[in-house]
Amino acid sequence: MSIRRSKRLCRHKPMSLSSSNRAGLPLSINRRRNVAPLLISHRKTNMTSHPGPELEARLALAEKIAREAGAKALDYFKRRETLVIETKRDPQDVVSIADRDVEKLIRTRVSEIFPQDGFLGEEYGLNEGTSGYTWVVDPIDGTSPFVNGMPNWCVSIAVLKDGEPVIGVIQAPCFDELYASAKGLGATLDGKKLVLDPSRTIRNSVTGIGANNYVTPQLVAKIVEDLLEAGGTFIRNGSGALMIAYVAAGRLVGYYEPYMHAWDCMAGFCLVREAGGYAHPFPVDGEKLTKGNKVFVAAPGAVDDLKKVAGL
Repeated sequence: MSIRRSKRLCRHKPMSLSSSNRAGLPLSINRRRNVAPLLISHRKTNMTSHPGPELEARLALAEKIAREAGAKALDYFKRRETLVIETKRDPQDVVSIADRDVEKLIRTRVSEIFPQDGFLGEEYGLNEGTSGYTWVVDPIDGTSPFVNGMPNWCVSIAVLKDGEPVIGVIQAPCFDELYASAKGLGATLDGKKLVLDPSRTIRNSVTGIGANNYVTPQLVAKIVEDLLEAGGTFIRNGSGALMIAYVAAGRLVGYYEPYMHAWDCMAGFCLVREAGGYAHPFPVDGEKLTKGNKVFVAAPGAVDDLKKVAGL
């Protein structure tokens, strides 16, 4: 696809970028050996409690960084024919300089304001902090759609406080959309409050299904078969983080992926929870913080049916 044609996929012009630090980051990873257990589950949001200035400051920064990172990624997207594409585990698991540069930008911006915070990114791994806050980032979730000229990709930024996702921001550059949430503040899409409709079920809505090379084709086929037999239908767009955001926005009634990493889902978990949805318990302790787990989120009216489909 030519660059001229690719512009039709994106409805806005790239935002101007401030000069960013392009200096390479050290590739050494300070991996955590003893990570406090993280159990993420659905809980009612206490809208009467004040989140505090520390959380509000990080939310504002996360939104600002997401916009800047999204603009940088979008610039790469518009000239993706020039990118050198590399593979990770197999030919379907791809990465480019765009992923790495966007993560470097996010790391730099966070360290400028909150140098004591920890940081976990898909491309450069985990660096521990001392503040109790850890940023969990996928610079470009949906790299495969990205390098193939499709708009279904996003920048995903979460902030964990003592193991719980308390901030979730997802920016979808090709759609010019910003999803933002923080514990106790609710969830928004471009500033509009998100509240899930309990009347939506798998039989009158669409469910998102994720798959990757960590799971067998037989398992994915069984999930799809059970969903269709239950009266539902499904979609997969190549970005799990973006599809979880769609659950928070009410575009999808649920999302299930048998294996997903923390950087792909933590921002979405906060979004769905703050919109009134359900997030299945997600234990992240020890090496599970970087190795991943099952991910299941749903609107209130679809939880029971989708749990059966997922075998949970």
